[in-house]
Amino acid sequence: MRIAIGGISHETSSFAPGRTTIADFVSGFGLFRGQEVIDRFRGSNTCTGGFLDGANEHGYEPVPLLWAFAYPSGLIERADYEALKGELLHRLAQAEEVGGPVDGVLLDLHGAMVIDGIDDGDGDLVMAVREAIGPDRPLITTYDLHGNHTLARVNAADAIIGFDTFPHIDMAERGREAAALIVRTLRGEIRPVGAIHQLPLFWGTRTQVTAHPPMDDVMRRVHALETRPGILSVTLATGFPWSDVPDVGTSVTVIADGDCELAQATADEFAAWLGENRRQWYSPPMSVRDALAAGEAAGRYPIMLADHADNTGGGSPGDSTEVLRTFLELDLQDALLLYLVDPAAAQQAHQAGVGNSIEVSLGGHSDPAQGEPVDCVAEVVALSDGAFKYDGPMWGGLTGNMGTSAWLRIGGVNVVVVTAREQPVCPAFARTLGIDCSAMRYICVKSAAHFRAAFEPIAGSIFNVDAAAIHTHDFSRLKYSRRTRPVFPVELP
Repeated sequence: MRIAIGGISHETSSFAPGRTTIADFVSGFGLFRGQEVIDRFRGSNTCTGGFLDGANEHGYEPVPLLWAFAYPSGLIERADYEALKGELLHRLAQAEEVGGPVDGVLLDLHGAMVIDGIDDGDGDLVMAVREAIGPDRPLITTYDLHGNHTLARVNAADAIIGFDTFPHIDMAERGREAAALIVRTLRGEIRPVGAIHQLPLFWGTRTQVTAHPPMDDVMRRVHALETRPGILSVTLATGFPWSDVPDVGTSVTVIADGDCELAQATADEFAAWLGENRRQWYSPPMSVRDALAAGEAAGRYPIMLADHADNTGGGSPGDSTEVLRTFLELDLQDALLLYLVDPAAAQQAHQAGVGNSIEVSLGGHSDPAQGEPVDCVAEVVALSDGAFKYDGPMWGGLTGNMGTSAWLRIGGVNVVVVTAREQPVCPAFARTLGIDCSAMRYICVKSAAHFRAAFEPIAGSIFNVDAAAIHTHDFSRLKYSRRTRPVFPVELP
């Protein structure tokens, strides 16, 4: 068996400034071609790593095409997307000219990709691959938990497999699941068919953490459904509210063995339960000062704040200043902010050198919603070119680069300023600067939940806060133009 593998992955924020180009894919997790895909992802906790594990387990030959991932950001330029899609399809055609037809295709996607002029980017890509391989060869896709799924992409693929965890620590496992399904399909053991039920629901970030209530109960129900006769897979997608597209929101997708009615009935059943309990899946935003007060009352340190409205992992600029300003106003000691995206400040620190002080205007440069810059005098404690290796559960084994970076100290408040927009999913980069996160009393991360996989063991208490930024979780404040249906908790009670 020869199985083609590849993918173009992006979580697109319609509310983020700027456009996403091929250069952003190159500077993100990267753009890899052919053998580079295998060399990069073998043994990694990614869906593509799981595809490669599946090749070893089931004995198929992986045929690597193209893999591209840009960090979450604004709409993708149409010409750049078409170039990437065209190259993936061209590499598929080339692989078949050289080695004969592939037996199937595995795609590693996100589920919330939006291109200028194409609302359903993932669906467009899956349909293009389906057209290339025809109706008879299996095509299976993996997706992030935060996809805005559509009927078009469900119909174009034989099966879709979504993440079961948030933070996402099961990516390789889902890739192995997809690999096993495609092999079983090729052997004639199963005939996957899918159905989808979309819900008019925006799911709050804090209530999505799968290790804690209420999400742990939701996932137990997912796994219970998957044990039913005839059910091959159940995918809950909590959606990505910051993609302004017609199909934005929560969905349930069920893959059954040859029984479309069973798939649809199961999706409808689970979706009905989710809808009846919708108030459990959303929690009102919490202010920065209220979170700090709650942490002090609990008395467990470090108090961790998740600045989810400026989550660079969701496409935010990463330079909002409300948390930093609050830390300074309260004169907090042993406080740490990870990370403030401010290339100019990082360059200024490098020019000054370690041990010197700089007069600097921190953050607030990208958008008025991010707050005003903070003018201050900061000590340069450490400098970095940004290179590091992840060692947490989420992307362990992969490398990253924050670009020109620096550790600044303003009184008792420590700030890591970086050039790259990337959320801190583990303390690895902070350690390269000499920072011991466990020794801090207050930590703010520009992340929604991924940080929990590595930071939760050292945290005393954790609070998601809705500081001023473009990705507010007060969804009524977002100015949609493409959303076509009312949703809870905005218009629906």
